[in-house]
Amino acid sequence: MAAPSQPQKSTYDVIVIGAGIQGSFTAYHLAQRHKDTLLLEQFLLPHSRGSSHGQSRIIRSAYPQEYYCRMMPDCFRLWQQLEAETGTTLYRQTGLVVLGPPGEPELEACRRSLGVDEVLDAAALSRLFPGFRLQAGQVAVLDSTAGVLFADRALRAVQEVFRRHGGTLRDGEKVLSIQPGATVTVTTTAGVYKAPRLIITAGAWTGAFVEQLGLHLPLQPLRIDVCYWREKQPGSAGLGSVSPCFLTLGLSQAPHGIYGLPSIEYPGLMKVCHHHGSPTDPEKRDQVPSSASCPDIAVLSSFISSYLPGLETQPAVMETCLYTNTPDEDFILDRHPKFSNIVIGAGFSGHGFKLAPVVGKLLCELSLGEEPSYNMAHFAITRFPGVLGAA
Repeated sequence: MAAPSQPQKSTYDVIVIGAGIQGSFTAYHLAQRHKDTLLLEQFLLPHSRGSSHGQSRIIRSAYPQEYYCRMMPDCFRLWQQLEAETGTTLYRQTGLVVLGPPGEPELEACRRSLGVDEVLDAAALSRLFPGFRLQAGQVAVLDSTAGVLFADRALRAVQEVFRRHGGTLRDGEKVLSIQPGATVTVTTTAGVYKAPRLIITAGAWTGAFVEQLGLHLPLQPLRIDVCYWREKQPGSAGLGSVSPCFLTLGLSQAPHGIYGLPSIEYPGLMKVCHHHGSPTDPEKRDQVPSSASCPDIAVLSSFISSYLPGLETQPAVMETCLYTNTPDEDFILDRHPKFSNIVIGAGFSGHGFKLAPVVGKLLCELSLGEEPSYNMAHFAITRFPGVLGAA
């Protein structure tokens, strides 16, 4: 007698492993192309074990890398399309300020990407946004298109449209093995599925999946402290929900960069985080580290006392998130070098959420054997030497 959890259907056009924002948008595009798609998620939804949970992410046009800049108009358009499809607000325009030393190469690249000539000095920034205090000689660039994506809401929305277009989402099913071939066989804790195409978007777990396929990708999961800081006097810091997002580039005290979002998730608390973390095993990310292993808090406290003096210098709320970094912090979006019907999307390095609509489109195109919509050279697996071993 079949177990009650035994799936009624086992064969699909495409299987996608990992229902975070990247996998969900990949499945969304496939379903809209009338491909019978199975989206597998190892945890029961919603969950906070990966990289796509939480209430907010920054979306921006400003990028130092021109290949991401070229994607952003398409991303904004697709986010707006998803809002229209679900009747849900997924984005709040707040603007973003990029802070750093004058002439800093990445800051200058951001300025050029926006097509603006003006940079703001400390006095000009303070007039616009009284809560920010630039240090002497530093400058800021304003990205007026930027804002906040409501992350949890966005993930639910894209999965809703995927299902509406006939897609199958099975959560609480951990993938146990992948057998490559002309037809790929995926065995989970609940069943066995087959499809001529497989896409792996498993976040911090991707490395382990591709190892069994003979691929050794340089993916490093990091545990990130997501910190929220209280206003010293409610409403006095000028950092409420109408303030902009920000990010830093080229600050000596924060070489990995610091970013912040206005008070949206928790009233009176501003989200300010270091764009860096501690290497971790994704299976153990919920273990609480000792305070001695959280050097990023000291970096953030020092930054806040100098740049955001209206905030307390100790976090009021701390949460965690996973980044999965590549050595160059560019994504991996490519076919397996040996098994061309297996596509991998990985290494989103803490800046992939905003780009997920286009990432999903590209992974869909790769899987279907189509010419990708964008130049893929920066996302190729072959940029890392020696990744292919014995399967």
